[in-house]
Amino acid sequence: MVILNLLHAHKMSPNPMILDVPQINAAAYILIDYNSGKVLAEYHADSRRSPASLTKMMTSYVIGKAIKAKKITEQDVVTIGKDAWGTNNPIFKGSSLMFLKPIDHVPVSLLMRGINLQSGNDACVAMADYVSGSQEAFIDLMNNYAMSLHLYNTHFRNVHGLDCKGQYTSARDMALLGQALIRDVPKEYSIYKEKEFTFNNIHQINRNGLLWDIDINIDGIKTGHTKSAGFNLVASATQGKMRLISAVLGGKNAKERETESKKLLTWGFHVFETIRPLHEGCTFALEPVWFGKNHNSKLGVNKDVYITIPRGRTKYLKASYQLNTDKLYAPLKKSEVVGTIHFLLDGYNIKETPLVVLNQIQKGNCFIIIADYIKIFFKKIVRFIEN
Repeated sequence: MVILNLLHAHKMSPNPMILDVPQINAAAYILIDYNSGKVLAEYHADSRRSPASLTKMMTSYVIGKAIKAKKITEQDVVTIGKDAWGTNNPIFKGSSLMFLKPIDHVPVSLLMRGINLQSGNDACVAMADYVSGSQEAFIDLMNNYAMSLHLYNTHFRNVHGLDCKGQYTSARDMALLGQALIRDVPKEYSIYKEKEFTFNNIHQINRNGLLWDIDINIDGIKTGHTKSAGFNLVASATQGKMRLISAVLGGKNAKERETESKKLLTWGFHVFETIRPLHEGCTFALEPVWFGKNHNSKLGVNKDVYITIPRGRTKYLKASYQLNTDKLYAPLKKSEVVGTIHFLLDGYNIKETPLVVLNQIQKGNCFIIIADYIKIFFKKIVRFIEN
């Protein structure tokens, strides 16, 4: 194993990642860093709970992926069917609506805002029918994406989030879904920061009250409330280049879910920082290669590495790497995994990432191979004599 001091040596101390978390009034919560994926705080994060309108985050994700794949466009015009007629559907009575009517012709761009800003249950049905031909087929897509995103405690039974037996999620899964929205469909995500929306002369404001809070830079994501779910809020905020995502589920009222989310996010920004110690394609180490046209291989990472640590602890961070084999032998393919990089803080392994080959190395000719065999042979003799 090779150990590289990123700055300087340090003394052993208690696990630096275990810090006091503020008291959060919620049935379940989690706080993660967007870039590193590090969990900074959690409580009952895997408990299965009713998602309420957080379901619309997945509805929105499916729509965003369909647009990205060019299956639909924001300019497409949707003819509203009777099943999306909110005021005539008893299941939607008293719930949030965009107030669509049958035979209305509404652009996808407006229906997206009806879902993300107005939390319109009728808009969810209209888009599900348009994207997949039926709500059932759209729900299958939702659950397929849940599996691909490793949302292990999530299952959807409808497209809007009204209470339904067998429909559930968790704080961790909703934070991961928020991360996926920001990463995979950023254009769709950008809608969530809009504060108001008017359709058919009906003006509604975004239910995420933290968007108006000048003390924290919130740019999403989604609220939810039903009798069984309580008051839910998944929120994301930025501070400089750092982004955090919180999921607070089962609050007692709308004000509490906002207060507790802000408390969690503010604590995270105050206590932690996220750094990028390794960049994609930059050489981290050089290792000799046997039997190759080149005698050295450049090793590094094939994507930027982010690490979240307590503020002020960067100078105590170390990095080490370990090869999967004693020696590297040609041929080596670019991006081939040959080992693991370990990041250490106060003696604790806080992150691991694959060590990959940055430069392809082809096998050398017969003269190179014979010469390397001879070198290896004499190295073994020297070691034998020294021992």
